Amino acid sequence: MAVKFFLSSFFIFLFSFQALYAQNITVSGKVIDRDTGEGVPFANVFFKGTTIGTTTDFDGFYTLSSNKATDTLAVSYVGYASKEKAISKEAKQTVNFQLFAEATTIAEIEIIAGEWENPAWEILRNVMKSKKLNDKRKLSAYQYESYSKIEVDIDNISEKFKKKKAVREIIQLLDSIEHIAGEDGKAILPLFISESLSNFYYNKNPEKKHEDILKTKITGVGIDDGSVVSQVIGSTYQEYNFYENWMKIVQKDFVSPIADSWRAFYKYELKEEGLDIEGVKCSRIDFAPRSPQDLAFTGSMWITDSTFALKRIDVSVNKEANLNFIEKIKIQQNLVPIDDENGEVVAWLPTKTRVLLDIGEVKDNWAGMLAKFYTSNKDFKVNEEKPLAFFKEPMNVAEDSRESSNEYWDEHRHDSLTLSEKNVYHMIDTIKKLPTIKTYLEVANIIYNGYKKVGKFDLGGYIYMYANNSIEGNRFRFKAKTNEDFSKKIKLFGSVAYGTKDERFKYTAGFDYMLSRKNWTRFGFSHKYDINQVAFFSDDFRNSGNHLFLATSFWGDLDRGRPFLHTESDFYFQTDLFRGFTQKISFRSQKFDPLFKFEYFDIENPEIRKNKFTTSEIIFESRISFREKRLLNGNSRINLGSGGRPIFTLRYTRGIKDVLGGDFDYHKFEGTVKQNFRIGLFGNSSYRLTAGYIPSKIPYPLLQTHLGNETVFFNFMSFNLMN
Repeated sequence: MAVKFFLSSFFIFLFSFQALYAQNITVSGKVIDRDTGEGVPFANVFFKGTTIGTTTDFDGFYTLSSNKATDTLAVSYVGYASKEKAISKEAKQTVNFQLFAEATTIAEIEIIAGEWENPAWEILRNVMKSKKLNDKRKLSAYQYESYSKIEVDIDNISEKFKKKKAVREIIQLLDSIEHIAGEDGKAILPLFISESLSNFYYNKNPEKKHEDILKTKITGVGIDDGSVVSQVIGSTYQEYNFYENWMKIVQKDFVSPIADSWRAFYKYELKEEGLDIEGVKCSRIDFAPRSPQDLAFTGSMWITDSTFALKRIDVSVNKEANLNFIEKIKIQQNLVPIDDENGEVVAWLPTKTRVLLDIGEVKDNWAGMLAKFYTSNKDFKVNEEKPLAFFKEPMNVAEDSRESSNEYWDEHRHDSLTLSEKNVYHMIDTIKKLPTIKTYLEVANIIYNGYKKVGKFDLGGYIYMYANNSIEGNRFRFKAKTNEDFSKKIKLFGSVAYGTKDERFKYTAGFDYMLSRKNWTRFGFSHKYDINQVAFFSDDFRNSGNHLFLATSFWGDLDRGRPFLHTESDFYFQTDLFRGFTQKISFRSQKFDPLFKFEYFDIENPEIRKNKFTTSEIIFESRISFREKRLLNGNSRINLGSGGRPIFTLRYTRGIKDVLGGDFDYHKFEGTVKQNFRIGLFGNSSYRLTAGYIPSKIPYPLLQTHLGNETVFFNFMSFNLMN
């Protein structure tokens, strides 16, 4: 009986033991990058000692179940050190991983002529053949709803950096910082986070883009208004297409791993075949630059087995590429097939894109910076072309875009905010209220904008406030202007200056009036009396916008620049006749009163000598920039470049004698073309060409003066190596 009881007890224990370990265990969690706090997509998560595994989704989340006995969960991914964690016997549990990056190498493959070749090459050849079939640029039109999120953080926070005066008050927040970073992660200090919801449209012929930004949510240290930021947080500035041969990132051109010249820049390794990615069979290919210094990527891509389309891609650029202070660039993208009205796949478009910029320390013991960009697209429509007039403006921000509730975002976000992102919003609001931070932000804003905002007025012009020169001695100047809070239609401005040596007051006063923002139609008037120099007496220089160079021109020995007292009255009218074509007409009266030895003689009566003159001019100016991107900033707009296309400026000046005291009849013709453009592997280049013709005889101050530069500031309007 005792033996039978023992055997029965043994089998009951054995079956209970097996049942215990045969129970279904479900483990879920998130895999993140230890350095950035971002999710790691496409990572392999598996129960150690089994064939049961899965991959993380685009945000780094995973769920994995098993009914086999196991006590260890492991995770691995290219570019990161593998990691393992013990799991309990609970039926449902959460296990999170934080991985740290390590160097990635591509195995060398020996190729023997006539026998075999790299197995990845055959797949890539088919990718090249299928590019035109899969690239979204083949579509006549497409549109989608886009959700974008941007976060900027300070990272690599050193002990010395924590001791800086501006940072001391933030130390008390470090517990929250550690909470955001996670158990093994580095501490990060959030500065800015934004969200936007928009509709994006594209037409191929002619190529046009338009984005309607519907709602924005912006929170940042030092961000008060957000009107300019609202225009750059949409999907327009976060488009990445790996089917293009070259991709522009941080003003550099990177060659795509599926560029037409793929074998010249990359080495490849076929890692896995027959992988099921969202119901599509794919092959994973790893790649790395042939030369570490090339502007090329390291990473992995998943190519569909049937159509040879790009399904997923994960690329990075490390500091070996020598991008100044950029430590790392990482881009991850997931694409889906898009059907037409007949149910046939017509192209692959990105549904989710994540970009990370890791900016290193400018100086030792400072801190670095992380910039994170995330875009999610859905509700695609293809080949539904919009009329050309629809693309008149590339971007439109809804007037109520910044008016939204938490409930609105909970309903319309494509993805819910993570706990760490919710903490980011809370921390930024807390940091903005710290007295020291508020003071430093105000000082930084004054330095950047040159003015201090006081209600409806901006006061200062601080870089012009003081100068010392041979004519005026100590020069003091104060400027003021109204801002958008005063009026969205009219801007008033003025300044007053005084020199202790010449004991003269100088002044400026005027206004700009906005008739229509749609065509940027405006007019204005200004009158000024001040010191000027023959060297700077040109329309190009006064319109250059190089304030640092202009401010330094009031320092030192002005006699070398041939100074004069300049009285000017100017009335102008400007409008965009259509997008990219700006027409401006001005009437200007100027008086030239030299402060150096100067004379000119009358053409008809050479015996008559004079040293002062007056001009009356009508100026016609046309500016052609069809691809130029612009941001609206209150009552002004900011030009962001023309996408590599040239910008033309044509100007005709007609001097009229005997009108408002004008002394001369003359004609001036001038044309300028400038362009910034890519030169592929060699980076970017730019040029500026100016040509003019003056068929009239006029005193030399009215001719073109070729300007040198002896300041420490570069000025593209001058010859910087010429005194």
